[in-house]
Amino acid sequence: MSETLAVVRASRPNFLLLAPLCAGLGLSVAWQQGQPPELLHTLLVFLGAVLAHVAVNLLNEYDDFRSGLDMITERTPFSGGSGALPEMPSAARRVLWAGLGTLALVVAIGLYFLWLRGLPLLVLGAAGVVLVLTYTCWITRSPLLCLLAPGMGFGPIMVLGTVIALGGGIDTTALLASLVALLMVSELLLINQIPDAEADRAIGRRHLVITLGPEKAARLVAGLLLASYSVIVAGVVSGYLATTSLIALAPLPAAIWISLRLPRVLAAPDQLNRVLGANVAVLLSTLALLVTGLSL
Repeated sequence: MSETLAVVRASRPNFLLLAPLCAGLGLSVAWQQGQPPELLHTLLVFLGAVLAHVAVNLLNEYDDFRSGLDMITERTPFSGGSGALPEMPSAARRVLWAGLGTLALVVAIGLYFLWLRGLPLLVLGAAGVVLVLTYTCWITRSPLLCLLAPGMGFGPIMVLGTVIALGGGIDTTALLASLVALLMVSELLLINQIPDAEADRAIGRRHLVITLGPEKAARLVAGLLLASYSVIVAGVVSGYLATTSLIALAPLPAAIWISLRLPRVLAAPDQLNRVLGANVAVLLSTLALLVTGLSL
């Protein structure tokens, strides 16, 4: 494997669909507000969202390798990183610089929209950069921050930032859409930490799977997952989300299955991996359907 291929693998391309879906929520809200966005601005927003996700992944891979976590983690298809750097240690510095370079591109795109839209983007943009730079080194040492930070990044920061960048405003619809993303992404990161808990504990991380234990964490996973659907229902009932948003409830039966199944498979790695895979499918399909429902 070449060092270039190691960098590509470290960016975790199989997991990069989440960012455009969250940006898509912001696009749908801006469109609903009567702000048909310019094509160039739309492309820049989606490019910035994907590059931000790539930057997080690359810097996370570098820090996991430097800390020694990669050497003791038992990887699954959905957790434990790509494994690129343990296979190609000489690519570590290239991964670091690729992560920082990618983040610089995100900042450049953000500065353009800051110039275009003004100060409302400054707080969101600065918070996003801080999250990217501090997630692996510091945020993973705080259980509550470790739970909320990824959801904040893909939820309020990315969704609301997209709305503003495309000429819209922050209203209740935008806040509800960002809350759904916050809950679902927080749930995704929490459930994916279950297989990594012992390795994470060994290097000093303190996320909720470690502090609560896997059984209580599994109950929290169910609560976050079902709460996200409750937000959609509440938004439609209150009139802030379009009725067509209810199509996002289609994966709800699978979400209920995950909530009931997860506590029973915590000690069975193969069965746990199937639940993790189903969870990824539920999250991505729910967000995609919500984007569609808000756009109709």
